[in-house]
Amino acid sequence: MLCFEGISLMLNVFQGRAQAPTYRTITPPNGKLQTITVHEETSQIRPYVSGAVLRNIKFTPERYESFIALQDKLHQNLARQRTLVSIGTHDLDTLKGPFTYEALPPEEISFVPLNRQKKMNGAELMKFYESDKHISRFLHIIRDSPVYPVIYDSRRTVCSLPPIINGNHSKITLNTKNIFMEITALDKTKVEIVNNIMVAMFSQYCEEPSTVEPIKVISPHNHESREVPNLTPRETQAEVSYINACCGLSLSADEICKHLKRMSFDAKPSKSSRDLVDVRVPVTRADVLHQCDIMEDVAIAYGFNNLKRTFPGKSGTIGQPLMVNKLADIVRMEAAMAGWSEVMPLILCSHDENFAWLNRKDDGNTAVKLANPKTAEYQVVRTSLIPGLLKTIKENKHHSVPIKIFEVSDVAFKDMSLERKSRNERHFAAAWYGKTSGFEIVHGLLDRVMLMLKSAFLTHEEGLEGTHLDGYWIEEVDDPTFFPGHAAAIHLRLNGKQHVIGVFGILHPTVLEKFELK
Repeated sequence: MLCFEGISLMLNVFQGRAQAPTYRTITPPNGKLQTITVHEETSQIRPYVSGAVLRNIKFTPERYESFIALQDKLHQNLARQRTLVSIGTHDLDTLKGPFTYEALPPEEISFVPLNRQKKMNGAELMKFYESDKHISRFLHIIRDSPVYPVIYDSRRTVCSLPPIINGNHSKITLNTKNIFMEITALDKTKVEIVNNIMVAMFSQYCEEPSTVEPIKVISPHNHESREVPNLTPRETQAEVSYINACCGLSLSADEICKHLKRMSFDAKPSKSSRDLVDVRVPVTRADVLHQCDIMEDVAIAYGFNNLKRTFPGKSGTIGQPLMVNKLADIVRMEAAMAGWSEVMPLILCSHDENFAWLNRKDDGNTAVKLANPKTAEYQVVRTSLIPGLLKTIKENKHHSVPIKIFEVSDVAFKDMSLERKSRNERHFAAAWYGKTSGFEIVHGLLDRVMLMLKSAFLTHEEGLEGTHLDGYWIEEVDDPTFFPGHAAAIHLRLNGKQHVIGVFGILHPTVLEKFELK
């Protein structure tokens, strides 16, 4: 569905105006298949190759544009900007097989690139296209490799330097009759998907529609010798009961097959079981991985709007928030109503911001660290909300003081007892930035939030061991993030159990200095 040809074909089949095509391979006029021999050196850079020949094709300007546009679309999405797969299409009549797929040092590859007159070697080509708005995006894929992939014909004419550019010698025009297509890749599955989509869409313009001439890939070193493309539909099965249960219907196997026919499948009731349908998935449908995909297509053919609105007794349709989100919303609302502004900093931060800048030591067992961070700013998943608040204040110093901000969000900790080796915790933090320390202001916010969470304040005597009152109290604490003698831990007793649930205080001057705050 990435080109006009595919969309029009699928719509016509869906409306019953056309039959789903049967794609097949044919032998060439001389009875001899084109071959492409893969050299072992290609394993260093792009190990897989596939391809096909489209014979006696008839191009119009619209068809030609669509042919190029489909390649671009596949390059962008399925091929991940050409990193996984790249397609080269050539006028076969300007080339002479057999072909070879090699990997050579850039200085040894010399050819005239597409739509140019000057011959260049691989290194010169990289330099030349650095400023090209379109091609420069792909240079990084092979630039730093000691060898570049290249495809030659039997006369040593360069067909293409994948994934960068084709040679000018074999460029396709409106007069091209026979197309040789080569596809190089890092991914074994995607190279065949791309090949199948390309030939399926444009084989309808061949003299004999829906026919493709295969080519022979000779690649003994990695056991990838084969004939491509393989246009045989994949055979699978789907359960009638599963399809009906998911859609809330009671269709027979024959009715399901009828609906699947509209979606270009070849389906028949299974002889082995009344609850199964045998489905042949066409090569154009690489998205079908499971019977749930077949069920979805039955629902589309039946019509989503025709499905029952609800499935009584089969599913619960009333959603409700997670308790932790409900609690977070209460805290968020109270802080906002007290005049504080909510901020949402990034969850990743640098190692120094999370530890050294807060005068904290990393014991190696606390923070989740990224194995390959792109920049120093994204090294660890934060274990505290403080760095995000201080960075926000730092970026907004030009605003009038006081600045009062808070965040209710997740932090993460290593936890080897869990399957994913880490856990999230929902935290609340607030920071006040003004001309004075503001200790009493954050203390006031703490008391307000605890009051709204129905937690009573206990005096120091009430909080001592031996009493059984539920509530919270504060005690002085020695925390290196805060100024000595100006920090307090928040203790909570609940159901007889005591916890330290937080800390507040005046930040240490060295912490402020690191975040460039006065």
